[in-house]
Amino acid sequence: MKMKRVMMVAASVLLLASCGGGGRPTFGDNEYPVVEVGTSSAAMQTTYPASIKGVQDVQISPKVSGFLIKIHVKEGQTVSAGQVLFEIDNVTYQAQVRQAQAAVNTARTQLNTAELTYNNSKKLFENRVIGDYEMKTAHNSYEQAKAGLAQAEASLANAKETLSFCFVKSPATGVVGTLPYKVGALVSAQNVLTTVSNNSTMDVYFSVNEKFALDMSKNGSGLDSIPAVKLQLADGTIYAHEGKVTKMSGVIDQATGSVQMIASFPNPDKMLKSGGSGNIVIPHDNNTAIVIPQSCVSEVQNKKFVYTVNKENKAIYTEITVDPQNDGNTYVVTSGLKVGDKYITNGITKLSDQMEIVPITPERYQQKIDEQAKAMSAGDIVDAMKSK
Repeated sequence: MKMKRVMMVAASVLLLASCGGGGRPTFGDNEYPVVEVGTSSAAMQTTYPASIKGVQDVQISPKVSGFLIKIHVKEGQTVSAGQVLFEIDNVTYQAQVRQAQAAVNTARTQLNTAELTYNNSKKLFENRVIGDYEMKTAHNSYEQAKAGLAQAEASLANAKETLSFCFVKSPATGVVGTLPYKVGALVSAQNVLTTVSNNSTMDVYFSVNEKFALDMSKNGSGLDSIPAVKLQLADGTIYAHEGKVTKMSGVIDQATGSVQMIASFPNPDKMLKSGGSGNIVIPHDNNTAIVIPQSCVSEVQNKKFVYTVNKENKAIYTEITVDPQNDGNTYVVTSGLKVGDKYITNGITKLSDQMEIVPITPERYQQKIDEQAKAMSAGDIVDAMKSK
C-alpha cells in the first residue's frame, strides 16, 4: 500500500512537470535544464504534388465523319492493340470502294486493248505497212493506259483505306476511358471517342525547384542520385510499390521556376488510374541536422519559438523555422539555431524574455523532480494541482 502511494506521488509530480505545455515543478531556485545545440542524423523526406498518367495515354478520334453505329467496348475494359473499338456508318465508303473497283476494271480493259493495238502496230511497222507516227501513237496510247490503270488502282487502295477508317481500332494495349458518345451520334475527326491508357506502368509527373535540379547537376550523378521514391495517394495512404525517377525536363519553367520530373511506378494490381493525383515523397538523410524536442517549442500565430540562453544566463525568446516534415516528437530546425547555442528544454511556460535563470543539466533536472516526488505529500500534490 505504501509503495502504491509513493508511485502515485511520483506520477503526479511528473504530470505536474509536463502539464501546461512545458511546465516545471517549483524548485524555488530558478533552475532550468539547458542543452547545447549539436548535430545528429535525421531521416527526412520532401513531398511534391503529383499527377498520375499511364505510360501511353492515347486519345482515340475517328479519321472519317459519320454516324456511330456500334460501340464494341465498355468503360474500364482492357483492350489489345488492333482491337476494334467503334464502328462508323460505312455505306457511303463501301459505295466508293465499289466505284473505285469498277474504275480499275475499266482501266484494265483499256490497257488490254491498248496493248493489243500496240503489239499489232509493231508488226505492221516491221512490215512497213504503217509509218513512224502511227507506231509512236500506239506506244503512247499503251503507256497512257498503263498509267490510267495505276491511277485507278491507287484510287481503289485509297477508298479501301478510307473504308477501314470506319472501324476505329486501338493503337495500343490498355484500358478504355470514358465513352462520351453513344450509338447514333454524328462524329468527326474533331471528336475524341475515348482514351486508351496503358497502365501496366504509371508515370507520375511532379515538379521540383531550380535549386534541387541544380544540386543534381553539380553532383554529376543526375537522376541516379535520387533514391527510390514513394507515392502518397489521394486518401493519404502510401502506395505499396516504390518508384524510380526516370526523366527530368531540360527546360526550366520561367513562370514558376520549376523543373518537371517523371517517376515510374509498377501497377500490377491496376490500383493507379490515369488522371489521378497524389504526392511524390522523396526521402533523404541529413547528417548535420539540428534536432530538438517539440516539447521545448512554443507556437504563436503560426510562428515557432524557443528560449535560448545567452552568456549572462538570460532566457532569450528566439524565433526558429523548422522543416514541415516531422515525426510528431521532434523538429528539424532549419534556421534560428546554430551549433553551440544553448536552449531550455523544460518549463518554458514559466519563462519570460530576458529572464535570468540558473542553468542545470537535464539529468540534474530529472534528479530534482525525483527528489521532490519523494518529499511531497499527497496533500501537497492536490494543492499544487489546484493551483494549476
